[in-house]
Amino acid sequence: MKNRKSILNVDSTKLKAYVESLGQPSFRAKQISDWLYKKNTPDFDGMKNLPVELREKLKETYFISPCRLDDEILSRDGARKFIFELPDGVKIESVLIPEDDRATLCVSSQAGCAMGCKFCCTGKRGFTRNLETSEILGQVLEAKRIAGSDSDITNLVFMGMGEPFENFSNLVKALETITSPDGMNIPGRRITVSTVGLTKKIAEFGKLGLARLAISLNAADDVTRKSIMPADKRNPISAIMDACRDYPLKARERITFEYVLLNGVNDREEDAWKLCGLLSGIPCKINLIRFNEYPGAEFTSPGMERVELFRSILIKRGLDVFLRSSRGQDISAACGRLGGSTSEKQ
Repeated sequence: MKNRKSILNVDSTKLKAYVESLGQPSFRAKQISDWLYKKNTPDFDGMKNLPVELREKLKETYFISPCRLDDEILSRDGARKFIFELPDGVKIESVLIPEDDRATLCVSSQAGCAMGCKFCCTGKRGFTRNLETSEILGQVLEAKRIAGSDSDITNLVFMGMGEPFENFSNLVKALETITSPDGMNIPGRRITVSTVGLTKKIAEFGKLGLARLAISLNAADDVTRKSIMPADKRNPISAIMDACRDYPLKARERITFEYVLLNGVNDREEDAWKLCGLLSGIPCKINLIRFNEYPGAEFTSPGMERVELFRSILIKRGLDVFLRSSRGQDISAACGRLGGSTSEKQ
């Protein structure tokens, strides 16, 4: 790959200019995009409707995916974790979660994470770097290729390693290709991007209308939130709620609020009532997630009786609440576990 770059970093406008610079008609760019994103070919030799000389030039200038499968780990519950190695040796993780009517791929936007959330194993790994657009797209294409006909990927969630809004430019470029009819053509309503609540980017993201928004909230007051999410110091809850109230939602669209329940920290009845007041007037749904324990964690998961009490209070106030099951716990693929030990793999 020396002196070559991934063609997945080249948007449609630049690709068109490139083929024209070679004396090729502009429609060749559309053919290349079809091979990359619809037929998911792994090499340029497979692009049979391109002239041989164009294929050879592409091979000299570009490679396709920068994501090389380093390991695949299968959970007892059917979740599949893919560990990808990038050209510089950095490793990232994606998780495929098959269900009866869909298959969701959890995508990473960074290698590691700088947010430092104390309940997140990924955050304890630290931050390495932002992923390039090609490294985001490569996860999706490689996962599709690996899963094959066994699991058609229908949904994407950017809830893997990293804070997506800290890599905003590359995230947006990737989403434009993912949602484009000339790209992967996955509807934005089937894509969710999760942020800890970087308020300066929430409004900008909403104007683009590329995907749905999720806020990793995890507390209903600033004192509690700052104690478990250091990034909250830059983004107080009041500012996050203002950004959500101003967020341009489409018809029937809602903001998702993710709430990881930590035993004795944010799972009390008073926390539930505070949360009800906080979300009043915001079209939303709430995903409750029991903390996924891991070796060395400073928190524990609350019992189901405590979880159900918390949930019942939210329901009484008319909120839509879902208790999200965590898949892939035995392979460190559940929420907050990416980048952790895989010693439990089967």
